[in-house]
Amino acid sequence: MSLTPVEDAIRIKIDTALQPTNLEIYNDSSKHAHHKAMEGSVSSETHFRLMITSEAFKSKMQPARHRMVYALLKEELERSGGIHALQLRTRTPEEEERQSARERKEQGEVLAEVEKS
Repeated sequence: MSLTPVEDAIRIKIDTALQPTNLEIYNDSSKHAHHKAMEGSVSSETHFRLMITSEAFKSKMQPARHRMVYALLKEELERSGGIHALQLRTRTPEEEERQSARERKEQGEVLAEVEKS
């Protein structure tokens, strides 16, 4: 039996349905265990942050992309002790590349400023 059944289910469902080029899953549950809403919860898999890059998101706005993911994880979201909070970053491969290029450019500008001083 897996020690991370909810994370495993997330990975399987997203991989199967969205065929992502990148999927990062962060279990942030320990950061929220002290919250009142988590009192009595025996699950260590309640808060997740997902970063998904997929062609399946092409020509869809963020709300539609998020609805796609929510629909895939409906069972995990509705189950007692299941997912309590889900943070999503959904991008197409082209959007991911543009963001990476922006970050590389910004990092280059910061390095250039440091070298000047």
